[in-house]
Amino acid sequence: MANAASGMAVNDDCKLKFLELKAKRTYRFVIFKIDEKQKEVVVEKVGEPSSSYEDFAASLPTDECRYAIYDFDFVTEENLQKSKIFFIAWSPDSSRVRSKMLYASSKDRFKRQLDGIQVELQATDPTEMGLDVFRSRAN
Repeated sequence: MANAASGMAVNDDCKLKFLELKAKRTYRFVIFKIDEKQKEVVVEKVGEPSSSYEDFAASLPTDECRYAIYDFDFVTEENLQKSKIFFIAWSPDSSRVRSKMLYASSKDRFKRQLDGIQVELQATDPTEMGLDVFRSRAN
């Protein structure tokens, strides 16, 4: 199952947690990391449905790459309650070059395992994935 380009497999728990977020709204967010020893993407943390955006942002390390899924609730101009599932490729400038390359080369294959992503964001610092960015990309 490993990808020849990056050698990263995807742990089944990643798909399971994503499906629970998408179908049952069991979580507000799921954060994934690459386990370099196991050569696979694994779930690092999940956020309860009551978690805030601030809880999510605080869960991303300042100097390490991660993938994340965030279930963003918003109200449209027509006053309808909606939600969109965001995929965030978090790659802070201060992270190791090797780590950035590993996450970049594994991203597309990992994303293909998560059917139902509606919006993708690439972020190198918190301002690139602020609530204002979520709002503008959700509409």
